Amino acid sequence: MSAAGWFIVLLALVGANVPFLNQRLFAVVPLPMAKKSVWIRIAELIVLYFVVGMIGFYLEARAGNRFEQGWQFYAITFCLFIVFAFPTFTFQYLVKRR
Repeated sequence: MSAAGWFIVLLALVGANVPFLNQRLFAVVPLPMAKKSVWIRIAELIVLYFVVGMIGFYLEARAGNRFEQGWQFYAITFCLFIVFAFPTFTFQYLVKRR
């Protein structure tokens, strides 16, 4: 696997965990509410999936061998993106705090 491929995997790992790390929108914009709702986190996850996908398409096209993908590819990569989000999801919602 090339360096660009590993970069995309690492970027997907980081991007999938951003919505669950803190209470800011995309880890940058402060929200007026004290705690982000789960719907905002899901929307962030979907947006970041598309951002990472566009970066992947750019790097693949730049390498000169861009391949067309079917719906199966997108279903599998979205499921993988959700699996990547599991550590911070667990920390945010399943770990009991005192």
